[in-house]
Amino acid sequence: MPIKESELILNPDGSIYHLNLKPENIADTIILVGDQYRVDKVSKHFDSIEFKTQKREFKTHTGTFNGKRITVLSTGIGPDNIDIVLNELDALVNIDLNTRQPKENLKSLDIIRIGTSGSLQESVPVDSFVLGTHGLDLNGMLHSYRVDDICNPEIEKAFIKHTNWSSNKATPIIIENSTKLEGKLYSKNTFKGITATLGGFYGPQGRVLRLALQDSSLNNKIDSFNFNGNKITNMEMETSAIYGLSKLLGHRAVSLNAIIANRSNGTFSKNPSKVIENLILYTLKKITE
Repeated sequence: MPIKESELILNPDGSIYHLNLKPENIADTIILVGDQYRVDKVSKHFDSIEFKTQKREFKTHTGTFNGKRITVLSTGIGPDNIDIVLNELDALVNIDLNTRQPKENLKSLDIIRIGTSGSLQESVPVDSFVLGTHGLDLNGMLHSYRVDDICNPEIEKAFIKHTNWSSNKATPIIIENSTKLEGKLYSKNTFKGITATLGGFYGPQGRVLRLALQDSSLNNKIDSFNFNGNKITNMEMETSAIYGLSKLLGHRAVSLNAIIANRSNGTFSKNPSKVIENLILYTLKKITE
Protein backbone atom coordinates (compact mmCIF):
# COMPACT_ATOMS: atom_id res chain seq x y z
CA MET A 1 0.00 0.00 0.00
CA PRO A 2 1.38 3.44 -0.91
CA ILE A 3 1.88 5.83 2.00
CA LYS A 4 -1.00 8.33 2.04
CA GLU A 5 -0.46 11.93 0.95
CA SER A 6 -1.50 13.11 4.43
CA GLU A 7 1.30 11.04 6.03
CA LEU A 8 4.14 11.60 3.56
CA ILE A 9 3.67 15.22 2.54
CA LEU A 10 5.47 16.58 -0.52
CA ASN A 11 5.73 20.11 -1.85
CA PRO A 12 4.43 20.92 -5.37
CA ASP A 13 7.97 20.51 -6.75
CA GLY A 14 8.23 16.99 -5.31
CA SER A 15 10.50 17.92 -2.38
CA ILE A 16 9.86 16.64 1.15
CA TYR A 17 7.53 18.97 3.07
CA HIS A 18 9.52 20.63 5.87
CA LEU A 19 13.11 20.24 4.67
CA ASN A 20 12.35 21.28 1.07
CA LEU A 21 14.77 18.61 -0.19
CA LYS A 22 14.81 15.99 -2.93
CA PRO A 23 16.83 12.75 -2.67
CA GLU A 24 19.59 14.02 -4.95
CA ASN A 25 20.13 17.08 -2.74
CA ILE A 26 21.68 15.24 0.21
CA ALA A 27 24.90 13.32 0.83
CA ASP A 28 25.25 10.07 2.77
CA THR A 29 27.11 11.99 5.50
CA ILE A 30 24.92 14.54 7.29
CA ILE A 31 26.10 17.13 9.80
CA LEU A 32 23.26 18.44 11.96
CA VAL A 33 23.50 21.82 13.68
CA GLY A 34 20.80 23.57 15.69
CA ASP A 35 21.36 27.16 14.62
CA GLN A 36 20.58 27.98 10.98
CA TYR A 37 23.42 30.54 10.99
CA ARG A 38 25.86 27.77 11.89
CA VAL A 39 25.23 26.10 8.51
CA ASP A 40 27.32 28.81 6.80
CA LYS A 41 30.00 28.45 9.48
CA VAL A 42 30.38 24.81 8.43
CA SER A 43 29.97 25.16 4.67
CA LYS A 44 32.45 28.07 4.40
CA HIS A 45 35.12 25.40 4.82
CA PHE A 46 33.79 23.28 1.91
CA ASP A 47 35.85 23.09 -1.27
CA SER A 48 32.62 23.73 -3.19
CA ILE A 49 28.88 24.01 -2.52
CA GLU A 50 26.54 22.38 -5.03
CA PHE A 51 23.17 23.00 -3.41
CA LYS A 52 21.49 25.40 -0.99
CA THR A 53 17.94 25.71 0.30
CA GLN A 54 16.02 26.91 3.34
CA LYS A 55 12.47 26.53 4.61
CA ARG A 56 11.65 27.88 8.07
CA GLU A 57 14.53 27.00 10.40
CA PHE A 58 15.63 24.09 8.21
CA LYS A 59 18.60 25.32 6.16
CA THR A 60 20.67 22.94 4.03
CA HIS A 61 24.00 23.19 2.19
CA THR A 62 25.51 20.24 0.31
CA GLY A 63 29.07 20.30 -0.98
CA THR A 64 32.47 18.67 -0.67
CA PHE A 65 35.28 18.88 1.86
CA ASN A 66 38.59 17.21 1.02
CA GLY A 67 36.77 15.45 -1.80
CA LYS A 68 34.03 13.98 0.43
CA ARG A 69 30.39 14.91 -0.24
CA ILE A 70 28.75 16.28 2.93
CA THR A 71 25.40 17.83 3.78
CA VAL A 72 25.03 20.28 6.67
CA LEU A 73 21.49 20.94 7.87
CA SER A 74 20.04 23.05 10.68
CA THR A 75 17.39 21.44 12.86
CA GLY A 76 16.31 24.30 15.07
CA ILE A 77 15.90 23.60 18.78
CA GLY A 78 14.46 20.56 20.50
CA PRO A 79 13.47 16.91 20.08
CA ASP A 80 10.23 17.78 18.25
CA ASN A 81 12.26 19.28 15.40
CA ILE A 82 14.54 16.22 15.38
CA ASP A 83 11.43 14.08 14.83
CA ILE A 84 10.77 16.05 11.64
CA VAL A 85 14.37 16.08 10.42
CA LEU A 86 15.22 12.41 10.99
CA ASN A 87 11.97 11.08 9.54
CA GLU A 88 12.24 13.29 6.46
CA LEU A 89 15.92 12.49 5.88
CA ASP A 90 15.09 8.79 6.10
CA ALA A 91 12.20 9.22 3.68
CA LEU A 92 14.54 10.85 1.16
CA VAL A 93 16.81 7.81 1.05
CA ASN A 94 14.53 4.89 1.96
CA ILE A 95 11.14 5.71 0.43
CA ASP A 96 10.45 6.03 -3.30
CA LEU A 97 8.74 9.43 -3.37
CA ASN A 98 7.07 8.63 -6.71
CA THR A 99 5.46 5.32 -5.73
CA ARG A 100 5.25 6.24 -2.00
CA GLN A 101 6.58 2.79 -1.14
CA PRO A 102 9.54 1.91 1.12
CA LYS A 103 12.52 0.71 -0.91
CA GLU A 104 13.63 -2.92 -0.79
CA ASN A 105 17.28 -2.00 -0.22
CA LEU A 106 17.57 0.43 2.66
CA LYS A 107 20.42 2.93 3.07
CA SER A 108 22.16 3.92 6.31
CA LEU A 109 23.22 7.53 6.69
CA ASP A 110 26.06 8.81 8.89
CA ILE A 111 24.55 11.53 11.07
CA ILE A 112 26.84 13.74 13.14
CA ARG A 113 25.54 16.45 15.44
CA ILE A 114 27.69 19.50 16.12
CA GLY A 115 26.14 21.31 19.04
CA THR A 116 26.73 23.48 22.07
CA SER A 117 26.10 22.33 25.59
CA GLY A 118 26.60 22.95 29.27
CA SER A 119 28.83 20.62 31.27
CA LEU A 120 27.49 19.07 34.47
CA GLN A 121 30.86 17.85 35.75
CA GLU A 122 33.58 20.11 37.13
CA SER A 123 36.12 17.86 35.41
CA VAL A 124 34.68 18.76 31.96
CA PRO A 125 35.73 22.41 31.52
CA VAL A 126 34.39 25.12 29.25
CA ASP A 127 35.99 25.22 25.78
CA SER A 128 36.30 21.40 25.68
CA PHE A 129 34.50 18.87 23.44
CA VAL A 130 32.20 16.09 24.65
CA LEU A 131 31.26 13.03 22.60
CA GLY A 132 28.00 11.47 23.77
CA THR A 133 28.41 7.73 24.34
CA HIS A 134 24.70 7.59 25.11
CA GLY A 135 21.72 9.90 24.88
CA LEU A 136 19.60 10.07 28.03
CA ASP A 137 16.10 10.88 26.84
CA LEU A 138 14.18 12.88 29.47
CA ASN A 139 11.64 14.54 27.19
CA GLY A 140 9.32 11.73 26.12
CA MET A 141 9.19 12.22 22.34
CA LEU A 142 10.60 8.75 21.62
CA HIS A 143 7.74 7.10 23.52
CA SER A 144 5.59 7.75 20.43
CA TYR A 145 7.52 4.86 18.83
CA ARG A 146 8.23 1.25 19.76
CA VAL A 147 11.52 1.69 21.59
CA ASP A 148 11.97 -1.59 23.48
CA ASP A 149 14.76 -2.78 21.18
CA ILE A 150 16.90 0.35 21.63
CA CYS A 151 16.56 0.79 25.40
CA ASN A 152 19.12 -0.02 28.09
CA PRO A 153 16.86 -1.14 30.97
CA GLU A 154 19.62 -1.70 33.53
CA ILE A 155 20.97 1.85 33.30
CA GLU A 156 17.48 3.31 33.02
CA LYS A 157 16.28 1.57 36.21
CA ALA A 158 19.39 2.75 38.07
CA PHE A 159 18.78 6.34 36.93
CA ILE A 160 15.09 6.26 37.92
CA LYS A 161 15.99 4.93 41.36
CA HIS A 162 18.88 7.37 41.88
CA THR A 163 16.78 10.43 40.98
CA ASN A 164 13.49 9.23 42.50
CA TRP A 165 12.09 10.04 39.06
CA SER A 166 8.50 11.30 39.11
CA SER A 167 5.94 8.92 37.61
CA ASN A 168 4.17 12.01 36.19
CA LYS A 169 7.07 12.46 33.76
CA ALA A 170 7.99 10.38 30.71
CA THR A 171 10.06 7.30 31.58
CA PRO A 172 13.75 7.94 30.85
CA ILE A 173 15.33 6.06 27.94
CA ILE A 174 19.07 5.61 27.35
CA ILE A 175 20.26 5.00 23.79
CA GLU A 176 23.80 4.22 22.65
CA ASN A 177 25.57 6.07 19.87
CA SER A 178 27.07 4.43 16.78
CA THR A 179 30.31 2.88 18.01
CA LYS A 180 31.57 2.96 14.42
CA LEU A 181 31.20 6.75 14.25
CA GLU A 182 32.52 7.14 17.79
CA GLY A 183 35.69 5.34 16.73
CA LYS A 184 36.09 7.73 13.82
CA LEU A 185 35.40 10.96 15.72
CA TYR A 186 36.91 10.33 19.14
CA SER A 187 40.38 11.53 20.14
CA LYS A 188 42.23 11.55 23.45
CA ASN A 189 41.54 15.27 23.84
CA THR A 190 37.77 14.71 23.70
CA PHE A 191 35.69 13.90 26.78
CA LYS A 192 33.13 11.10 26.66
CA GLY A 193 29.96 10.58 28.67
CA ILE A 194 26.18 10.37 28.73
CA THR A 195 24.44 13.38 27.16
CA ALA A 196 21.10 14.23 28.77
CA THR A 197 18.45 15.56 26.39
CA LEU A 198 15.69 17.74 27.82
CA GLY A 199 12.50 19.06 26.26
CA GLY A 200 13.04 22.67 27.34
CA PHE A 201 15.72 25.19 28.31
CA TYR A 202 14.43 26.59 31.58
CA GLY A 203 12.48 24.35 33.98
CA PRO A 204 13.46 21.06 32.34
CA GLN A 205 17.14 22.00 32.77
CA GLY A 206 16.66 23.22 36.33
CA ARG A 207 16.69 26.96 35.61
CA VAL A 208 14.45 29.08 37.81
CA LEU A 209 13.11 32.48 36.79
CA ARG A 210 9.58 32.85 38.22
CA LEU A 211 8.30 29.26 38.19
CA ALA A 212 8.95 26.67 40.88
CA LEU A 213 10.42 23.34 39.76
CA GLN A 214 8.78 19.96 40.24
CA ASP A 215 12.06 18.70 41.71
CA SER A 216 14.48 21.46 42.70
CA SER A 217 17.24 18.94 43.49
CA LEU A 218 17.02 17.04 40.19
CA ASN A 219 20.16 18.63 38.68
CA ASN A 220 22.23 17.55 41.67
CA LYS A 221 20.89 14.01 41.30
CA ILE A 222 21.70 14.00 37.58
CA ASP A 223 25.21 15.34 38.28
CA SER A 224 25.92 12.61 40.82
CA PHE A 225 24.60 9.67 38.79
CA ASN A 226 27.27 7.05 38.12
CA PHE A 227 26.58 3.68 36.54
CA ASN A 228 29.70 1.53 36.34
CA GLY A 229 31.78 4.62 35.67
CA ASN A 230 29.30 6.13 33.21
CA LYS A 231 28.45 9.70 34.24
CA ILE A 232 26.14 12.30 32.74
CA THR A 233 28.55 14.87 31.35
CA ASN A 234 26.30 17.43 29.72
CA MET A 235 22.77 18.65 29.02
CA GLU A 236 21.18 19.82 25.77
CA MET A 237 18.00 19.35 23.70
CA GLU A 238 18.64 17.08 20.69
CA THR A 239 21.06 14.16 21.15
CA SER A 240 18.81 11.41 22.52
CA ALA A 241 16.20 12.06 19.83
CA ILE A 242 18.90 11.78 17.14
CA TYR A 243 20.26 8.57 18.66
CA GLY A 244 16.85 7.01 19.17
CA LEU A 245 15.40 7.72 15.74
CA SER A 246 18.68 6.82 14.04
CA LYS A 247 18.72 3.43 15.80
CA LEU A 248 15.07 2.78 14.95
CA LEU A 249 15.53 3.76 11.29
CA GLY A 250 18.87 2.00 10.79
CA HIS A 251 21.21 5.00 10.59
CA ARG A 252 24.47 5.70 12.42
CA ALA A 253 24.67 8.71 14.73
CA VAL A 254 27.08 10.44 17.07
CA SER A 255 26.81 13.75 18.89
CA LEU A 256 29.68 16.16 19.54
CA ASN A 257 29.17 19.18 21.75
CA ALA A 258 31.28 22.26 22.34
CA ILE A 259 31.13 22.99 26.06
CA ILE A 260 30.41 26.68 26.45
CA ALA A 261 29.17 26.62 30.07
CA ASN A 262 29.93 24.64 33.20
CA ARG A 263 26.85 24.35 35.40
CA SER A 264 28.89 22.82 38.23
CA ASN A 265 31.18 25.81 38.79
CA GLY A 266 29.08 28.51 37.11
CA THR A 267 31.60 29.41 34.39
CA PHE A 268 30.92 30.41 30.78
CA SER A 269 33.27 30.46 27.80
CA LYS A 270 34.91 33.80 27.12
CA ASN A 271 34.89 33.06 23.37
CA PRO A 272 32.12 30.56 22.51
CA SER A 273 32.33 31.31 18.78
CA LYS A 274 35.95 30.14 18.72
CA VAL A 275 35.10 26.90 20.54
CA ILE A 276 32.36 26.14 18.03
CA GLU A 277 34.67 26.94 15.11
CA ASN A 278 37.30 24.60 16.56
CA LEU A 279 34.71 21.81 16.86
CA ILE A 280 33.54 22.35 13.28
CA LEU A 281 37.10 22.04 11.94
CA TYR A 282 37.81 19.05 14.19
CA THR A 283 34.69 17.25 12.93
CA LEU A 284 35.29 17.98 9.23
CA LYS A 285 38.86 16.72 9.44
CA LYS A 286 37.90 13.59 11.38
CA ILE A 287 35.15 12.51 8.99
CA THR A 288 37.43 12.92 5.95
CA GLU A 289 40.55 11.19 7.35
